[in-house]
Amino acid sequence: MIASLRGTVIDKGLDYVVVECSGVGYHCHTTPAIVGTLERGTEAFVLTTLVVREDAQTLYAFTDSDQRQTFLALQKVSGVGARVALAIMSVLTPAELAAAVAEGDAKTLQRAPGVGKRLAERMVVDLKGKLGALSSEVSTPGAPSPDSPQGLSDSVREQVEEALVGLGFTEAKAASTVSQAVARTEDAGLLDASSLLRAALAQIGGSK
Repeated sequence: MIASLRGTVIDKGLDYVVVECSGVGYHCHTTPAIVGTLERGTEAFVLTTLVVREDAQTLYAFTDSDQRQTFLALQKVSGVGARVALAIMSVLTPAELAAAVAEGDAKTLQRAPGVGKRLAERMVVDLKGKLGALSSEVSTPGAPSPDSPQGLSDSVREQVEEALVGLGFTEAKAASTVSQAVARTEDAGLLDASSLLRAALAQIGGSK
């Protein structure tokens, strides 16, 4: 089991980061928010978990134990695999997820793509009492950075569409979702790729 990595960030995208350790680059899936904290060319330390399937061995990276604990706890819920767990964490922080479970707030959980009413209710039951140790600080996800580009470029739109396809959505669904997210967002020109992906995922969750 690969539990952590310390090395140089040599590449990153909306939903992945590559950390080079002793000449070996480890491709790790993660959330847009976590990607945003890691800079190319700098040393990084990430906690990881390895998910082994018949057709793949995939590393997932996190910057603190709350994130990894949440990722592992989510997968213990029937119907939630690694991909859905990461999609949930791209919309809700560990603290927000813990608060929603504690309050029985299934509607908030349904903001995540892949989470319908039944699954949200199952999550409330199965995760009850298992996320209490997480941080109680609730942050507001998706707020644009002051350094975000002032115009929404085609490259940003394409990056987000590619990320959605990587999460299992069709190209048509990805394109229409991004367009709807942009249309529903006030001051869309302030969105960077990470914020737009969050908005798109929330759009998918809200359209169920």
